[in-house]
Amino acid sequence: MKLSRLLAAAFIVLLFGCQSFSPRSVTIFDGENTLTVSTNETVPLSILSEAGITTQPTDRVLVNGIPYALDESISLDGNWQLQLRRAVQVTLVTPQGEQAIQTSALAVGDFLKENGISTGIHDEVHPPLTTPVTDSLTITFSPAQDLTITSGGAVINIRSAAKTVGEALAEAGIPLMGLDASAPAENEPLPVDGQIKVIHVTESISVDLQSIPFSTEETESADIAFGQQEVLQAGESGVTMVRTRIRYEDGVEVSRSEEEKTILKEPVTQIVANGSKIELSQVGGDAPYQYWYATQMYASWYSPCNSGTGGCSYGTASGARAGYGIVAVDYSYYSYLAGMRVYIPGYGIATIGDTGGGPIIETAFGVPRYQWIDLGYDDSNIGGLSGWVTVYFLEPAPAEIPYFFK
Repeated sequence: MKLSRLLAAAFIVLLFGCQSFSPRSVTIFDGENTLTVSTNETVPLSILSEAGITTQPTDRVLVNGIPYALDESISLDGNWQLQLRRAVQVTLVTPQGEQAIQTSALAVGDFLKENGISTGIHDEVHPPLTTPVTDSLTITFSPAQDLTITSGGAVINIRSAAKTVGEALAEAGIPLMGLDASAPAENEPLPVDGQIKVIHVTESISVDLQSIPFSTEETESADIAFGQQEVLQAGESGVTMVRTRIRYEDGVEVSRSEEEKTILKEPVTQIVANGSKIELSQVGGDAPYQYWYATQMYASWYSPCNSGTGGCSYGTASGARAGYGIVAVDYSYYSYLAGMRVYIPGYGIATIGDTGGGPIIETAFGVPRYQWIDLGYDDSNIGGLSGWVTVYFLEPAPAEIPYFFK
């Protein structure tokens, strides 16, 4: 009886081990690079390694927006979006000096905690704790400190968490009066060495003439070809008189600040006419098509079973079947472009008949959503054209040109 139970258990283990697990789709964002892999791995480091991506110990990942350690198993259902956050170099400035530190922390507060710095309510942190960490960012941490203030022949010692020298002087009971100033200046942070000096200040006035740039006004002209401009009135710069107060500390000039401006000559606005006259042009080469407008757009691609939905979808905004020859634009501009025929070198003739997620491209690549186009392919014949392409809008031109083309 005991042997039968052992054989049954072994059979169950063998049966479970022989089951096949369907790989999941993982979209990896590595800086400006995006790729999609199909994998059974659940650990970020293994997924990235399988995709040929090398990581550093200080790198970190976000899976569907959730932070995960590189060696932590992912427990989320469905397909994943894995964003690799590469470590960047941050300069940390403290009273002890500067340090260049590699980090993949998301915000300044996280970075400080990771480096053993706890912040108090009176400490000075610049930029603020919630500021995102970016490459070459400089973070300044100034804790409350001991100060020695020299004013005339008197020396005063205080401990202050003031944000500026002026606030510290007020706390010490010696606020600046009249033209008195301080070194460092009253609006500057507390000095690292804790030494503040109240100094004598004199001022003078300087008068200068400066140019006023002219503005540009745009209008439309039906006599000028669409996409062309013509200057109808040349702009002219104006002239202004500027009074500048010059500040001296102990006889040495330390700053200049503008006090008053008097306009002596008003600038003349430049008027530019933007053409609205439609003129057809030949695409050229082996493409026997005429177009009324051409522009650069950032292309991505999709197919019914590669649309990020986790399944196969053949429907489109226009009702046409998804696939080759149907291209998508951002939903906010689709009503202006729906049904237009375009020609794209390397892809061919297509009809704008679907909508897509332009904001995703805008966020991931910094491409304005009206400059993005999604190229449809059949699942059996995926070309995968992507990147910047020239999009020719073929005749006939619409009765009203979309405002974002102007």
